[in-house]
Amino acid sequence: MAGIVDFEISLPSSRISVRQMAAKSGLPEEEVRAITTCDSIPVLGATEREWELALRAARTVLERTGVPPEAVRTVIYAGSGEWEMPYWTPSAKVAHELGIEQAYCFELANYCNAMTAAVQIACDQLASRRDGYALVLIGDRNSTMLDYGEADFKELFNNGDAGGALLLSASGRVAEVLGSAMRTDPSWSDYYTGVRRGDGIVVRRNGFRDGLGDAYIETYVALTAELLTSVGRDITDVAAMLVTHGDRRIHERLLRELGLPETKTVFNYHRLGHMGNADTLIAMQDLISANSLSRGDLVLHATSALGFSWGVMAMEYVGPSLTEHDPAADVMSSSPR
Repeated sequence: MAGIVDFEISLPSSRISVRQMAAKSGLPEEEVRAITTCDSIPVLGATEREWELALRAARTVLERTGVPPEAVRTVIYAGSGEWEMPYWTPSAKVAHELGIEQAYCFELANYCNAMTAAVQIACDQLASRRDGYALVLIGDRNSTMLDYGEADFKELFNNGDAGGALLLSASGRVAEVLGSAMRTDPSWSDYYTGVRRGDGIVVRRNGFRDGLGDAYIETYVALTAELLTSVGRDITDVAAMLVTHGDRRIHERLLRELGLPETKTVFNYHRLGHMGNADTLIAMQDLISANSLSRGDLVLHATSALGFSWGVMAMEYVGPSLTEHDPAADVMSSSPR
């Protein structure tokens, strides 16, 4: 079954502190910290680029697995759609830097749900063409689209930046992808939009509308039930439910609605903000690093885009653990960190 051979996350070198956000917005530090739930958030430095984070992660994965560039047949760059430059293809740029010259490269824009959608597309392709690899790149630079001087948009101050890469094949070495369920509520399509400011874009909320939190919970619960049924499992089989880090209170509420204890998730709010597409992968990396997953464990990734486009993906962890190595494997692979 198609799945993840290896993956890596790449965080930027800079951080923006609650004190800095408070100074720019004019809000008290306590009010900003209530949104961020941590003292600082990783953001791109002045000379760092989103696509370079993805490149760094991809290079690490290819070197660690020993997969040659010519074996990669598909490269998907998943993110917001607001790339480093307009009219430009970051998937092809990263592929070229890696020496991947025989792949089909394209972008998938679905904000913080893009990774889930891209992994499913890659797995679908691998199911019909089993002789190569797919590389899913993630790149988010959400902080560069925030206006910290606008206190009315403080709910977005927890957004940070991250890059990453997932190498997939027809036979996963870290996790097999069992399936996914996705849905969008189009009635919220104009709630958040980008506004051009100089050479860049800033995100704006267009008014205020109640009900998004309830829609978030109701849709996730429905998608989780749909997905579990489709893969022949039920909620008692779930070893870990990993959730996009938008709001800890919503995260906790979702677990209660699903009947899952907090021990079956990962909370990183105390040290990181919302790292875009990387949130659930960071959480899975933490579980692997702590040897908290066993072979056969069912891991669900619940991701959302702008609060109204949702995806839940089921993965079965197959290893290897940090202390294991299978010399008979046709791909040399080590677990992330």
